[in-house]
Amino acid sequence: MTKKTNNSKDLAQMMVKAIEEKKGQNIKVLDLRALDNAVTDFFVICDAESGVQVNAIFESIDEIVKKEMGEDPFQIEGREDANWILMDYVNVVANIFKPEARKFYALEALWADAKVTTY
Repeated sequence: MTKKTNNSKDLAQMMVKAIEEKKGQNIKVLDLRALDNAVTDFFVICDAESGVQVNAIFESIDEIVKKEMGEDPFQIEGREDANWILMDYVNVVANIFKPEARKFYALEALWADAKVTTY
């Protein structure tokens, strides 16, 4: 039976599981719920060594979240380049980066006041 929930914390944890299955690195979850003007509840951020791995992590998140939680992303950005794929589930946003793109966009610095959990 598929577990369906709107709990953003559960969704973020499911994304971490999907990333770990494809050996994503430097996984962090930024909890933005206590911040004013936050665009979402959580950012899930990880590194991938190559475009192939970026796409594999994307597919893993898509498949596992759909299977376990019955959710599809509201919006997907960056599939063409595979330097940074953003998967927007409204209350949780997954960011799959190649290391150089992650350094350039510096989401952790932008949301430095967020509570961070590292995996």
